[in-house]
Order: sequence, then structure tokens, then C-alpha cells
Amino acid sequence: MLIDSQHPAVAGIKTVKKGIALNLFLVIFKGLAGVLGHSYALVADALESATDVLASLLVWIGLKTAAKPPDHDHPYGHGKAEPMVAGVVSLLLFAAATFIVYHSIANIQTPHESPAGWTLLVLLIIIVGKEWAYQLANRTGNDIDSQALKAEAQHHRADAMSSIAAFIGIAIAKLGGDGYESADDWAALLAAVFIYWNGAKILYSALLELMDTALPAHEVEDLKCIAEAVAGVRKVEACFVRKTGFEWFVDITLQVDGDLTVSEGHAIAHGVADAIQIAKTQVYAVHTHVEPFQW
Repeated sequence: MLIDSQHPAVAGIKTVKKGIALNLFLVIFKGLAGVLGHSYALVADALESATDVLASLLVWIGLKTAAKPPDHDHPYGHGKAEPMVAGVVSLLLFAAATFIVYHSIANIQTPHESPAGWTLLVLLIIIVGKEWAYQLANRTGNDIDSQALKAEAQHHRADAMSSIAAFIGIAIAKLGGDGYESADDWAALLAAVFIYWNGAKILYSALLELMDTALPAHEVEDLKCIAEAVAGVRKVEACFVRKTGFEWFVDITLQVDGDLTVSEGHAIAHGVADAIQIAKTQVYAVHTHVEPFQW
């Protein structure tokens, strides 16, 4: 499906592609460094980056699906695909964290060689790269208000945090010497906690959107002010907003003078819809209801 070049999903997909390219590189880079440098924390990082690639592909699919216009079977569009994908990404984070916990505990119980000192330089490169990816995805996710892309950003941040934990663990192992060989395994466990936490935040946000949780009060007040500024509107009786993917669907009840004709009331309602969609480009449709003004 071709997406309009002006659609917010286009910016999101470009960001996801950059994340996929980075993660494919990191899977190989971390994996080789972990095996050659005897660091399970780095191997765990490589596995987490592999789940990042899968998660990014899902986000890509979610963004493309959410950008599809409403049709006969989906009159409110396909936007729910976006928070649904964010929820799946959170489950992948949970799975990655559980895998890391299981193998970290196994390695702690099994004596092994201390990680090589040069792996610290590898981790610094990874941390810088993943923080860049997080900032890019998070900024774009906020710009286009995409739960899926915000989940993608948290996936990058989780990877950065696990790398920081690995860096600390390996540094302790090298400074501590004999008896501290498992420090990076403990670091991997700490990283898993961060990953669980980020997964929980992503899942919570996705569920809020799937449940049609109300937009922030200031956004609703902005819509009311826009409507009340239209000539003929005496008062906004009620205003409800449903966020579906990238679009908002507004249900608004207007009070107008009771002696107006149906045509006059209809014209005022159209004026309100036009004013809202001009001021708020993310609004896809405005459903209006007109009531006689009550003192």
C-alpha cells in the first residue's frame, strides 16, 4: 500500500528503517565481541538486539497498517494496529528479559573466565549508538504521537541500559580480579530488570490507547475553545475525543439559539467541524450534535 508522503507514518517508517540497520549491525558486533571477549552480558545484549530487529519489523508493519484510510469494515480507520503492535513489542521485551535472567543465573552458578578488558570499548560504542537511536525514535514518536514508535524508542533505551549495566559489571570484574568473574552476569540480571520495567511502561501506554482513554484535559479544552469561537455557538455542552492511531475522532455537542432553522444549525455545526480540523490537523472527523441553548 502506498502512503501519502505527508502522512505521519512516513517519518515513523524512516526512523524504524534506521533502527533496523543499526540493530542488524549490533547483533553481529555484540555477538562476536561477547564470544571472543568471554562476556555473557555482551552476548545477552546481542540477543536483545535480535529481538529489537523483530520488534522494529512489527512496528514497521503497524505503522503501515495504521496509515490505511477508513473502509467499509473499519469506519474508524486502522489506527488501533499501532497500539496493538506496541503491546506485542512489550511482550517481546518481557521474553528477552526472561531469557537473560535464566542464562545469567546459569552462568553465575558456573565458573568462567573473566571478560576481556577491550570489551569495555565495545560497550561504549554500543551505548552511544543506542542512545542516538533512542533519541531519534523518541523524538519522532512524540512528534507524530505514535505509541508503536515510542515503544521502539524504549526498546533502544533498554538496550542502552543493558549495555551500561554490562560496562559496570565488566569494569568490576577487571578491577576486582579473581572471584569477580561473574560480575558481568550480575550486570546482565540488572539489565533484565530495566528491560522488564520498560516493557511494562510500553504495555500500559498501549492498553490505555486501546481502551480509548481520554486525551489530556488541555487538549479537550483547546477543542472546546475552537468550537465556542465559531459564530452561532452559544456553548459546548460536551466534547469527547477518541485517538485511533495517528487520527483523532471528535464527538461534540453544541448549544445554539433554539429559534434557528435546521439549516442554520447545520451550517454552524459544519463551521465548527471545519474550524477544528483546520486548527488540529490530527483530527480526522468531527461528529456534531446540536441542542437548543439553555440558560
